Amino acid sequence: MADANEDPTIFTAHSLPSDPRLWATVTNAYLGTRSFLHTLEDSSFRAAQCIYAHRTLPHVLAFSVSLSRLAAGGGPITVLLQAAFSPESPDLDLHLGPDFQGARYLYGHTLTPEQPGGAQQEVHMLWTPVPPALTLGEAEEDRTWEFLAVVGSSQAEAQACLTEALRLQAGGTLYTAHAQAWAQLWAGCGLDVAGPLALRQALRGALYYLLSALPQPGIPGYICHGLSPGGLSNGSREECYWGHVFWDQDLWMFPNVLMFHPEAARALLEYRIRTLAGALDNARNLGYQGAKFAWESAGSGLEVCPEDIYGTQEIHINGAVVLAFQLYYHSTQDLQLFQEAGGWDVVHAVAEFWCSRVEWSPGEEKYHLRGVMPPDEYHSGVNNSVYTNVLVQNSLRFAAALARDLGQPVPERWLVVADKIKVPFDLKHNFHPEFDGYEPGEEVKQADVVLLGYPVPFSLSPRVRRKNLEIYEAVTSPQGPAMTWSMFAVGWMELKDPRRAWGLLEKSFANITEPFKVWTENADRSGAVNFLTGMGGFLQAVLFGFTGLRITRTGVPFDPMCPAGVSGVCISGISYQGNMLDFSFCEDSVTIEIRDCAGPWAPPLEVELWPSQARLPLPPGHKVSFPRSAGRIQRSLPQEAEAASCSPRTFC
Repeated sequence: MADANEDPTIFTAHSLPSDPRLWATVTNAYLGTRSFLHTLEDSSFRAAQCIYAHRTLPHVLAFSVSLSRLAAGGGPITVLLQAAFSPESPDLDLHLGPDFQGARYLYGHTLTPEQPGGAQQEVHMLWTPVPPALTLGEAEEDRTWEFLAVVGSSQAEAQACLTEALRLQAGGTLYTAHAQAWAQLWAGCGLDVAGPLALRQALRGALYYLLSALPQPGIPGYICHGLSPGGLSNGSREECYWGHVFWDQDLWMFPNVLMFHPEAARALLEYRIRTLAGALDNARNLGYQGAKFAWESAGSGLEVCPEDIYGTQEIHINGAVVLAFQLYYHSTQDLQLFQEAGGWDVVHAVAEFWCSRVEWSPGEEKYHLRGVMPPDEYHSGVNNSVYTNVLVQNSLRFAAALARDLGQPVPERWLVVADKIKVPFDLKHNFHPEFDGYEPGEEVKQADVVLLGYPVPFSLSPRVRRKNLEIYEAVTSPQGPAMTWSMFAVGWMELKDPRRAWGLLEKSFANITEPFKVWTENADRSGAVNFLTGMGGFLQAVLFGFTGLRITRTGVPFDPMCPAGVSGVCISGISYQGNMLDFSFCEDSVTIEIRDCAGPWAPPLEVELWPSQARLPLPPGHKVSFPRSAGRIQRSLPQEAEAASCSPRTFC
C-alpha cells in the first residue's frame, strides 16, 4: 500500500495542541513530564531545547539547550532562559536543604499518607540551577548545556543518582547512554503492519508509551510500582487516577508486556507479590479468607479506592491478577518466581478467597457469587456475573494445575467450586447474559461478556461467540472507555469477519489525539490522559487479534487473519520460554524465525500446522515459511530437537 513506505515513527504537525494534556508524555518508570523538542531558528543561529526521562537512570530528568551558529563569523550569541520552577506544591511539604555538588536540594514528604495515620512518603530532590541566559562564544560553532533534576525516596538515593548522572555528563555520555538504551529496546521488539499510516503510527505510539512506563532491563535494585491507567501520577485524579493500580495493569497491559519484555512482566507480578499482605488484609476486612486485591492499589496493597462500592464489589480483579501469573508461567516456565519469590502464595491466596466468597445454591445445585459489580460498572450488586464466574473457574483450575507442577497438595474444594460454579447461559437466545436477570437491550458501560474467549480463556462455539458480540455491541455505551472496541474487534477476527473487525477497531481512533498519538480514556477527551489501558487493548487487537496468537499451557497457537485494509503483519522480538521469535504473515504465507536464545536452557521449538498436524523444526537463526494456516509454536519432541540444529528448512 502507498502508506507502507511512510515512516510510522515520525509524527508531524504545524502547531502544538492548545490543551497541554495532549502533549507527548516523556517518562520512564519513575519520573515523567509532558514536553517536547522545540527548535527556534533565524538566519544566524539555531536554538533547540530537549527534555528526556533518562532510560537507564530512572530517577533522572535531563534538560538540554543547544545553540548552533548558522552563519560564518559574527559575535557572541546569547539566548535568554525562563525557568518557572517553584518549590511549592499542593501535595508535598518541602524544605530547602544544603547544596550538593553544585545542585540545589529540596526535601520533605507527602502531605497525605496512603492510609489514615500511616507513614508519609519521603521526597528528596536535587537539581542543577538554570542561569538567566546562555551564550555561545564568538569562537564557538555550537555548544550544548545540560541541566539535571533527580528525585529519590531518600537523601542518599538522590545523591547517588545525581553523582552517577554527573559522571556520565562529565564523560559526554549522558544522552548517549539514554539513546543507546532506547535503540536496544527497539531493536529487541517491534510491531508493524502493511496498512494505513494512521494505524502504523497508532501502533508505534502506543508501544512507545507503554515501553516508556516500564523499567529498563537490567537496572539493578529497581522496584516496580505497577502500571496505572493514566501512567505516573501527576496530581489530578481525573487525568491519572493518582497513579493507583487497577485491573488495567493485569488484563489490558500485561499480555503485551509479557510478549516483548518478560523481565518487566515479572516486575509487574512482583508488585502484586509485594502487596499480597495488603490483599490478605482486604479479604479479612470483608470477612473472607485468602486475598482480595485492591480495586485501587498503591504502595501497601490495601484498598485505596475512595468509593467503597468498587472496592467491595469489583472482585473480578482477583481473576485478572491470577490470569497474569498464569500467562507468565506458561510463557516463561519461571519456576523460581512461584517456588521461591512468592508467586505461588498469590495464586493460592486468590483460590482460597474464591472458595470462601461463593455460596451454595441447593435449588440450582451450583455455587453462586452474589453482590458483585462486573466490568460493566453501570450494574452493581448483581449475582453471578458471567465474566467474574468464568474467572473464578480459570483461577481455581490454574491453581490446581500449578500445585501439581510444584508438588503441592490440591484442595478438593478448589476443583469442586470450579466445576460447579454457575456460568449463566440463555438457551432461548443462545448467549451469555451478563448476570442473573440481565435482559437483552440493557445498556452496558464497556467490554464485559465479550472478554470471554479472549483475553479470558473460555471455550465458546462460533455461534455463541457471534451472538455475544452482536448482542453486546448493540448496547455498549459510546461514552465508554477506549479499550472496549479493541476486544470486539478481536472477537470478529476470531470469527474471520475482517470487515466487521476493522470497523470496530476503527472506533478506537476516536480516542487517539494528534499529533503525538496521546490517548484519552473517553472519546470526548475526558478521563485519564495518556490512557495506557486503551493502548493496551489496541495493541492486543493487533498482537493477538490479527495473528490469533494465544499463550497456553501447551504452546502458542496462531491463526492469522488480515482485517480489511491490512495486507500483512510483522512482529519482532516475541519472547517464549527463553527464545526470541519473529512472526510475520501476509495474505498467503507465514514466516517464523527464532533469532536468539537466552541460553542452553531454552528448549528447541517447532511449529505444528493445522489441520495437517505437520511439524516443522524451528532452528535458531533460520526463517521457516509455510502457506498461511493455523498452527501452534511448541516445544520440540526429542527427535525434532536434534533436527533443529541442522540446516535451514523453508516450506512454501
